[in-house]
Amino acid sequence: MTTSATAPGTPAAAQTGQPGQTADAVTAHTLLNCLVREVSAPEHQVTVDRDHLLLRLPRRDLLLRARLRRVSMIGAHRFQGPVQRLDAAAWATVGWRELAGYVQEELELRTGTANEEFLDQVADSRETIRAALEHRARPAPPPDLYLASEQALVFGHRFHPTPKARSGDPADWLAYGPETGARIRLRHLAVRRDLVREEGEPAELNALCPPADPEHVMLPVHPWQFRLLRDHEGLRAAMAEGAVVDTGVSGPEWVPTASVRTLYQPDTDTFLKFSLNVRITNCLRKNASYELSGAVALNRLVQPVMDRLADRFPGCALLAETGYRTLAADGDTDLIEGFGVIVRSGLRPHLRPGVTPVLAAAIADEYPTSPAHVSHLLSRGSGDVLAWWEAYLGLLLPPVLAAYFEHGIVLEPHLQNVVVGVSADGMPAQMLFRDLEGTKLLPRPHARFLAALPEDVRGPMTYDAERGWNRVAYCLLVNHVAEVLGALADHRPALEPALWGLVRDRIDAYARTAGEPPRLRALLSGVPLPAKANLLLRWARQADRHAHYVPLPSPLGADFPREVML
Repeated sequence: MTTSATAPGTPAAAQTGQPGQTADAVTAHTLLNCLVREVSAPEHQVTVDRDHLLLRLPRRDLLLRARLRRVSMIGAHRFQGPVQRLDAAAWATVGWRELAGYVQEELELRTGTANEEFLDQVADSRETIRAALEHRARPAPPPDLYLASEQALVFGHRFHPTPKARSGDPADWLAYGPETGARIRLRHLAVRRDLVREEGEPAELNALCPPADPEHVMLPVHPWQFRLLRDHEGLRAAMAEGAVVDTGVSGPEWVPTASVRTLYQPDTDTFLKFSLNVRITNCLRKNASYELSGAVALNRLVQPVMDRLADRFPGCALLAETGYRTLAADGDTDLIEGFGVIVRSGLRPHLRPGVTPVLAAAIADEYPTSPAHVSHLLSRGSGDVLAWWEAYLGLLLPPVLAAYFEHGIVLEPHLQNVVVGVSADGMPAQMLFRDLEGTKLLPRPHARFLAALPEDVRGPMTYDAERGWNRVAYCLLVNHVAEVLGALADHRPALEPALWGLVRDRIDAYARTAGEPPRLRALLSGVPLPAKANLLLRWARQADRHAHYVPLPSPLGADFPREVML
């Protein structure tokens, strides 16, 4: 069934007013997004009936609907108002808890397995949103644009069933979470040199926290992580013998970024990526031992490639991960991983004069919560949506595609991994990529490099070509491009077909310079786009590396109808 895009209404977050009501509405709409993408649409159980989306859960024999404020060409619709179910001949409102229960029942019937954690995780996510909204309602001095963008993601991933679920004490979310505008001072451990493991060039840590004496090295620790690990037997033993000395909390304030565990120090322009034994969405956010060594090894390989790409595609750069340091008492893996900290280079060496960094995820947020949103950026200049989008795509697409097709490097340019430099008139001017954790290599082009690495580092660092392409296509086109495009379409709904047309044109232009790679030719022929199945992944209680993908209708084919297809 087809329908043309409808005019947007006021976002649900602005309609409901109270933090609890807003958290309820967004949680329900997010669950609906997941059902559409992963469950009902692939089974042809979704349709649009005028201003409503109708969705059937076939195993529950349940029909749901929600009012549409805008229809998306790839099924990433915008909803408003409550979700409803057909009850006899009437529509009855469904709250977020009831909807989560329906999801649970449908997935139990579909998979034959249960997940007793699911409802609690949905509730935890909803409570985090409510608490963050309540905290943000209090007056606070306006932060700078970059910090505001890093701390703007109150609602999280639109296509994850528990986008703000976090294990641990809810009070810690307020103290250490970016959504509340937290500021953190680091704990510091003086560690005897023979218990320190480090690689690369972590000398920046010595500048940030000079050693107390020649026999010890200072190790900065996230205070939340210290609380979680302070009773570890190995740590207590090392402290009892004086090999590790807790020197307390000191130094300047650090700002939690969107990833929670990566902190930024504005005065020194430094990022530190800590381990955090807290489950956020799918995973415990620890720096695994192989990831510590892998970051340093990847940095040596990838940085020269990105430097060459920057010469070819001016405006792109990769934030370097120059080294790591950790505590290696008795080779205890819990301590090595739990106290591992990776040093990441800052933004300022890459930024051109007059360019301000903003997080891509804040630009694309469905419910604008910061001045970094694309609607605010457009208001700075001419408001020409197509010119803005053309500039954005020209900075984003070519280096990521070239890294994959020409260098065998799988970047992970999802919305939280890209910082966009904007000029004074709000136009995109630079594209800075970050976080080597998700960066992978195709084995064949890098066989010699990989052979020199230990197996435990080499294995997790590679993707085969199919898996690598799915990851690039999902992060680049579905998670990133489609979401920024969606925010632009909220601003100017009638332009959505033209916006997708510019994406096609830019991919086609790169393909012509790169020998027409078959994967890009297939993409331009309209093959489905791969979307990560976050709901099914969370239901299976698996880590991100086990994710599979569901197909989305692609607007990139030359013959794709320029109205919505479901």
